Amino acid sequence: MEIIVDANDESERTMGWYYYLQDKLSFPFRACCIAERVISPLKKKEKVQVIEMAPEEECEKEMFVKVTWQGRKLAVPLSQLEGVEVDDETQEAIENWHYWVSRGYQF
Repeated sequence: MEIIVDANDESERTMGWYYYLQDKLSFPFRACCIAERVISPLKKKEKVQVIEMAPEEECEKEMFVKVTWQGRKLAVPLSQLEGVEVDDETQEAIENWHYWVSRGYQF
């Protein structure tokens, strides 16, 4: 909740999360798919390189990160990834987002 403490509406909560993740995630980093989603081509246990946050407009309802996958760059939900040998700050940021999602919180 500290991430969105000063947020007054959905847009501010979204941007609070977006900039928190952008600041805390140490790009690039390796990640492993932990859950398949119909909106993503990743399969469980598949590994990808996370290169940056997806554009802000792609993160209005959920946080997406841009990955390299089969020679392409595409955005996938951060909630379907876990870091592989990432630094402590990146690990904590990913875990914070997973916690937010698992609790059913919305922007």
